[in-house]
Amino acid sequence: MTKPLIIAVAPNGARLTKADHPALPIAPREVGLEAARCREAGAAMIHLHVRDAEHRHSLDVDRYREAIAAVRREAGQEMIVQVTTEAVGLYAPAEQVAAIRALRPEAFSVAVRELFAEPDDEGMAAAFLAVQAKAGTLVQHILYDAADVTRFQGLVARGLVPLERASVLFVLGRYSAGQRSEPADLMPFLAAWNSGHHLDLPWALCAFGRQEAACLITAACLGGDVRVGFENNLWRPDGTLAPDNAAQVAGVAALARGLGLEIASPSIARTLLLARR
Repeated sequence: MTKPLIIAVAPNGARLTKADHPALPIAPREVGLEAARCREAGAAMIHLHVRDAEHRHSLDVDRYREAIAAVRREAGQEMIVQVTTEAVGLYAPAEQVAAIRALRPEAFSVAVRELFAEPDDEGMAAAFLAVQAKAGTLVQHILYDAADVTRFQGLVARGLVPLERASVLFVLGRYSAGQRSEPADLMPFLAAWNSGHHLDLPWALCAFGRQEAACLITAACLGGDVRVGFENNLWRPDGTLAPDNAAQVAGVAALARGLGLEIASPSIARTLLLARR
């Protein structure tokens, strides 16, 4: 039996502004209201970024707490709130670790190539992840190419990355003008993932560009979960500008249902992810 599809929404990211799209949610209340609309459309999780007073990317703990409170107020208690540790060239591994230690979120994402940036980072990173595993935190490890996949498998084999309540996110594409990821771009990730070091972990996909939906549905049909939203793409499959994140979530959910896939509610998503030990 095919498992229910977990849809996460990434509504803003670290780089876009309202000049890119007027409906991009930035203020905490905007993020909370968008989370509620996206939950109604089929999202079980929100991937959360916050900005400073000048709308620049931030890992400020107080701003995170304000945004999380807004999501809880508008979208309820069940929707999974995953915060980002993305560096964006501003934060060193020690600062990323410090932010999560202070915030103590229920879920966060971290890029393997950022947390394990240098060999000297391994001890700190491993100790940090061990504490998160013991606390039951949902940790999503972000992998940008097949080499990242192989490196992640090696870190697990060496005991530096615990598997308790862990998952991975494959990222197709980058922030660049005219970026257009394609479904076939997923294949090198899966080839590496299903190698002799295959790990029995949930995996998800996000994709930059106007073929985002096609990429995500490909992943869903192959057993992955998906992340959709303005962080990676502002456009509908027909080439028109999407009105908001909720429309993007609804579009992917409708495509998935049309293929006979069940969409996971927040409570089902929690069961699927939190039950893994």
